[in-house]
Amino acid sequence: MEYRLDMSMMLAMHDALRRDLAQVGRIASRRDDDPGTLLRAALGWELFKKFLLVHHQSEDDALWPPLRARVAGQPDRVALVDALEAEHGVIEPLLEAVDAAAADPDYGYQRFGDIIDELSGKLTAHLAHEEADGLPLIDTSLTPAEWQHFAQIHSERNLPDASRYMPWLLTQARPQILDAILGKFPPPLLTAYREQWAPTYAALQTWPATGEPQPQVAGHDR
Repeated sequence: MEYRLDMSMMLAMHDALRRDLAQVGRIASRRDDDPGTLLRAALGWELFKKFLLVHHQSEDDALWPPLRARVAGQPDRVALVDALEAEHGVIEPLLEAVDAAAADPDYGYQRFGDIIDELSGKLTAHLAHEEADGLPLIDTSLTPAEWQHFAQIHSERNLPDASRYMPWLLTQARPQILDAILGKFPPPLLTAYREQWAPTYAALQTWPATGEPQPQVAGHDR
């Protein structure tokens, strides 16, 4: 779909969340180790939770309110914004439930897999809903300045973790999205990303070994 507004960062975020959900699912399906302990110890799980919560909180604070104001008087569209925001409220308790089950040495294993399945299903459905219905509404309703304000809030909240956030975001990024994002980097930031941030991130063991190659950080070998 062609958008009037630049959706590259939003689509990159959605792709990154789906990528990490796949990693979480692989860990949860393991039978040779304690998957809950493995997940709790994984840097990738901590980054997934952190960046997901920042993303959702930024939308709740700086995206849904102006969008709701723009579509006021159109009940179906207001209901869509309300539904997308309400879906956020389901995700955070599931993250907490995953950690609680993983930390329970006695009975956690009995519910761990089911909670992972619910998290994956609810988050995947939310991302699909947002892409199918939310992004088109955003694209036709918000001004470029309103969209940029949301992007600025989101960026500022990730700024303390930028050296990890950007490589995390762009790992396995689609070429067109990668080019769109890196193409907006000022030269000093692009150099930092390619020569420092991405190589350092690539050297991290973000997820336990599953017999499959670790996701590759994009854009630092150009």
